[in-house]
Amino acid sequence: MDSLLHLLAENKLILLFSIIGIGFLLGQIRILGFNLGVSAVLFVGIAFGALDKRLVLPEEIYIIGLVLFVYSIGLQSGPSFFASFNKKSLRANLFVVIVLVAGAGLAAVFTRLFGFDIPHGVGIFCGALTNTPALAASVEAVKSYTAQYPAEMREALINAPVITYGLTYPFGVLGVILWFYVFTKWYKIDFVKEEAERSKEAGVSSIQTQTFRIINPAVIGKRAEDILNLIERRRFVLSRFKRGEIINIILPDTVFEKDDLVAAVGTMDSLKRALIILGEPSDEQITLDNAGFEYRRMFVSNEHVVGKQIHDLHLEKDYGATITRVRRGDIDFVPSPNTVLELGDRVRVVTRHENIQRITKFFGDSMKSISETDFLSISLGIVIGVFFGMIQIPLPNGSTFKLGFAGGPLIVSLILGRLQRTGSITWTMPFSANLVLRQIGLVFFLAGIGVKAGQGFGSTFQSEGLLVLTAGAMLTTIISFLTLSIGYKYLRLPMSAVMGVASALSTQPAALAYTNQQVQNDQPNMYYAMVYPASMISKIILAQLLVTAFW
Repeated sequence: MDSLLHLLAENKLILLFSIIGIGFLLGQIRILGFNLGVSAVLFVGIAFGALDKRLVLPEEIYIIGLVLFVYSIGLQSGPSFFASFNKKSLRANLFVVIVLVAGAGLAAVFTRLFGFDIPHGVGIFCGALTNTPALAASVEAVKSYTAQYPAEMREALINAPVITYGLTYPFGVLGVILWFYVFTKWYKIDFVKEEAERSKEAGVSSIQTQTFRIINPAVIGKRAEDILNLIERRRFVLSRFKRGEIINIILPDTVFEKDDLVAAVGTMDSLKRALIILGEPSDEQITLDNAGFEYRRMFVSNEHVVGKQIHDLHLEKDYGATITRVRRGDIDFVPSPNTVLELGDRVRVVTRHENIQRITKFFGDSMKSISETDFLSISLGIVIGVFFGMIQIPLPNGSTFKLGFAGGPLIVSLILGRLQRTGSITWTMPFSANLVLRQIGLVFFLAGIGVKAGQGFGSTFQSEGLLVLTAGAMLTTIISFLTLSIGYKYLRLPMSAVMGVASALSTQPAALAYTNQQVQNDQPNMYYAMVYPASMISKIILAQLLVTAFW
């Protein structure tokens, strides 16, 4: 056994990938329908760290993992994050801040109730809500207040938040995941049904094609572009039309005539709106097989197309083509003229046979191109994010705080994800590449932070560990319960969204990873990115305020 431990201690790569491999293996085990998934890597790391003090990983491992994870999340969530600046977003962020203020208040109460000193109490707050930047901020605050203390006492006070953080951190992660499991069983959540209802409301449910006969006098004699511009959130496109025996695609300047047959593409709800506008349904199918037209699915891999809105491509004018559907990740949706194309999108294009080669070249349609990640833009974006996280932000009490390796890259990547491109630089990544980078970053972070937390687990537990564990578990439980119950019952958010909010409130990638594994939709990521900055900044400020207020 000792020889194996010595091998692991001397070979950091073997140690790292042993933790990741064992974690993935254990994460697949289901007990009563519950499994940890990739989150198990964290607890395997804690076990290795507690097993032998020689089993340590370089601090850069978890920092690199954290940066890669939050950066890829931000890039993917940037467009939806900024699109969500509305009443719903403001309400969610205000809710998170209020819950965190309540959490800081509870931490102060537990500190007095259990007789902890202030550094230990702040460490419990940071560990129970699993926020390393807040821990770093609290350590800096303790340093500033103990400058005149004897060296030995000062060192003990500075280490106190780190020790209690390491002890409360495991349940800070596991407790949130446990409450996710309890609430989904308690409310009998069907995530498939929930996502289907949300998708239907958002207009991304199953897409169909329906033929209509033009009989509405308000449409007859009008250009297609003029009619469609009057319809807000129409969520359907007009693909082609038949007049007599002639079939053609619908261009912006196409003028409708009475009894034209028009093919509309959209969801069931959107096609009902098309029926009201156009006239009456028809059973006749308008096929393009023998009309000189062709459908073609093609990848968006041309960097000159990425980041542009569909109406800016002038497809109808320059190519006589129209886009009827876009597939992004696992979701098909009907695009609008304002839809921004992303690298790796698959667009369904209708055009004449003779234009296929030109339109294919225009979009790129290269699987190889979308598989090649632009590491120049990734590196540049991460460097900007890290520098942004290093900026000292002043507080009213004269101290400062930094967004750190998590907050800086996340905020920058959200902005870059929204911009998508700047001049010749394309910031976004193909969806598949983003998922791979996200997973790599996550497992590196979980393994690194797990081993680090495991180092002080045994010694702390032997002293006042039971009281610290109790206080931390109570804080995690109360905050998780409040977040999930209020978010689901009173804010009336979908449970997948509430779990994303709770993951961001605890600034916990492991909880988000578990959520993504359970719900299999993008709602958790969107809400995580929506409230993560407010949660991160609030906890950093609150941790320092706790030290300042109760010193």
